[in-house]
Amino acid sequence: MAQSSNLRGLSTINFYADDLLEAKAWYSRFLGVEPYFAFPQEGPPAYIEFRIGDYQHELGFIDRKYAPKGSVTGPGGALTYWHVDHLEAVYNRLLELGATEYEPITKRGNSGFVTASVVDPFGNVLGIMYNPHYLEVLNK
Repeated sequence: MAQSSNLRGLSTINFYADDLLEAKAWYSRFLGVEPYFAFPQEGPPAYIEFRIGDYQHELGFIDRKYAPKGSVTGPGGALTYWHVDHLEAVYNRLLELGATEYEPITKRGNSGFVTASVVDPFGNVLGIMYNPHYLEVLNK
């Protein structure tokens, strides 16, 4: 049964990067897809966006020169976790591509939840998680 909520679901996560073309190349290698959207369409992009995962969530990248005043330039702020089926393999792939450890692989209690996070080459924290609840909701 659907429940009403002020927060209906993840829509878009935006990261900042000084070099969007390099961010595009790095994330395309990691995700295995090219961004579906870029603005402007001609010339250097100010914004690029990937659609990924079971629900086609949006992962966007904004040229850092458009970041709000006072934004941190290093890792910080909220941490969003993306569900992955094979956490250790994805974590190791991120490290192989040049990300650095932010939080090691960490078992969260005895219910099957496991998290890890890295800092991408552009200073953004990318969280990954094996989440049994995500799989339960997906299979309903």
